[in-house]
Amino acid sequence: MKINEDLAIIHAYLCADGYVTRNPPTQKHKSYRIGLRNTNIVLLRDFQERFERIWGVKPHLQEGQRCSKNSKQIYEFLNQNFGSFYSWEWRMPRLNKKLSRVWLRTYFDCEGWVSVERHKSRLIGADCVNSFGLKQVKEALAKNGIVSHLKKKSGREIFRLYIYGKENLIKFKKYIDFNHPQKNVKLQEALADYVIYDWPFPDNKTKLKKFIKSLMRQKARLRGDNGVIRVISKKKKNLIILKRELATFFMLETRINGMVNGIGTRYYQLDINKRQEVKKAVENNLLNKVEEKKWLNFRK
Repeated sequence: MKINEDLAIIHAYLCADGYVTRNPPTQKHKSYRIGLRNTNIVLLRDFQERFERIWGVKPHLQEGQRCSKNSKQIYEFLNQNFGSFYSWEWRMPRLNKKLSRVWLRTYFDCEGWVSVERHKSRLIGADCVNSFGLKQVKEALAKNGIVSHLKKKSGREIFRLYIYGKENLIKFKKYIDFNHPQKNVKLQEALADYVIYDWPFPDNKTKLKKFIKSLMRQKARLRGDNGVIRVISKKKKNLIILKRELATFFMLETRINGMVNGIGTRYYQLDINKRQEVKKAVENNLLNKVEEKKWLNFRK
């Protein structure tokens, strides 16, 4: 059977948030239902339009809830050609590269999410009980040069697929992307959060002091629970230079620690943790107004 773009996308919708069901054979009244459950109107309308183009019938749309149609003929067509669409049983069909990309986009539109922790972690994820299906998704992503990681959630029969790293997110944006408006914006936010990792410290001492002040106001964060000032960088050498210049210009005592976040990415943080040193940093205007306010509240 030849699969076109509309059918590939409908298939992905049904695997992710959809259903292809019938009532028990023992019941006198026969019901065959195909539909998509989703709160996003863009996805619901897309499902409705593509469904109508394939089968010439328009499924009923309940905004913010679902889009569905009763049809024995369509139910049998889907089951005979693709098998089960239950959460733990669906399988990704064999598709060429172009159709594979639109299938993945649709699947992630429904099941995917984007997480951004400013200057620390940016990732795309998807959770599913169907480990075999997610392995197929992982393989399809790999064919587009996108590295992903699959893990079983502790204590639960749920599997999670992660995509992280700047190059992988760029490739996801280029080849897959999101049709879901909010997820599209969130992915752009994740990509925009990547920074130039080598901080451009000036050679001129006057400019260097101004740069250090500006850098601290931009990147330094005060933890309200313990009053520690923290600056984070992916590269340790940035913090080594910052540590040296904070001591030179402001006689501040700091320390550098290596850290690893929840998905295994290594980063470094410079801490100003002695109360008198934090006070000295505030007095030298090394914090922005928001962080200064945290300090005043912490002192209370």
